[in-house]
Order: sequence, then structure tokens, then C-alpha cells
Amino acid sequence: MTRILGIDPGSQRTGVGIIDVAPDGSMRHVHHQPLVLLGAESFPLRLRKLLDGLWALVEEYRPDEVAIEEVFLSNNAMSALKLGQARGAAIGACVARDLPVSEYAARQVKLAVVGTGGADKAQVQHMVGLMLNLQGKLQADAADALAVAITHAHVRASANRLGVDARTAWGRR
Repeated sequence: MTRILGIDPGSQRTGVGIIDVAPDGSMRHVHHQPLVLLGAESFPLRLRKLLDGLWALVEEYRPDEVAIEEVFLSNNAMSALKLGQARGAAIGACVARDLPVSEYAARQVKLAVVGTGGADKAQVQHMVGLMLNLQGKLQADAADALAVAITHAHVRASANRLGVDARTAWGRR
């Protein structure tokens, strides 16, 4: 059994989702939540909340691997910069705990989970719920994090079948 922590980074809310993946590829939901970073007195303290939240999750759930969504380009440079800083803090929190981190573009995640890279958030939420047999509507950030973890599970399975590393299995990078 491999435990995967999926992360959908954000400067206001960071989604986290944890799944267990069996050697046969079957997946089981373990945990999901948004880490709410608002309410901190400054942006650096938001990043501290993110670090503390991720470290607590790593301590409690002991993931084996981490998958994180890559930053998308934004029309607002300041928003993109803050998102990149949050993403960097999340990656740093994981590598500081000696966890391997894999990165996936949002389009790759949508393709892996829904079957089209242009899927909307509602489609992703719906498919994640079906794949993990979850009831009720999922919070968007947490659903995205679970989708990143599911994507990583699919890529790992393909890589294992092909006898190559995950980067090679996904494509040229």
C-alpha cells in the first residue's frame, strides 16, 4: 500500500487530499480538507500556517509520496507570485520531511481524472467523488488535491507496468 498526499496550492486556501493505493491500483480515500490560510496577520504568516498545517498532516498520516499541482499563469502578476510562493512553501515542507514530490499541470490532472484537459471544477469534483466512493459535494480545493493524488496514482501504475520512471511514463518533461 502506498499513501499519496495530493496538494492543490493556494495563497488563501490550500487543498490537501490523501489516498491509499494498493498494488493492484485500487484507491481508498483517507483524508481531505482545505487548509485555510486567511486570518493570518501577514502573508509570511500565511505561509507559516501552510507549513504548520502540512507538517501536522505529514506527522499524522505519514504519506509515502507527494503530488502537487503546478502553478498556472495568471493575468494578475501579484496573485501568480503569491501562488508560487505558497507552492514553494508546500514543496519545501514536504522535501524537509524527505518526501518525494511529483508535479502535475492542472490540464494533466483534468485529463487523468475526467478524460479531458478542459474539464471544469464541477466535473473534477464529480469524478473524484465517484472514483473514491465519496458521498456529498466535495469542497473544491480538497477535491482538486484528491484529483492530483489520483493522477499521481495513475502515472505510478503506468510507469510500473512499463518499467520506467513516472516522468517517462507521463511524457517528455
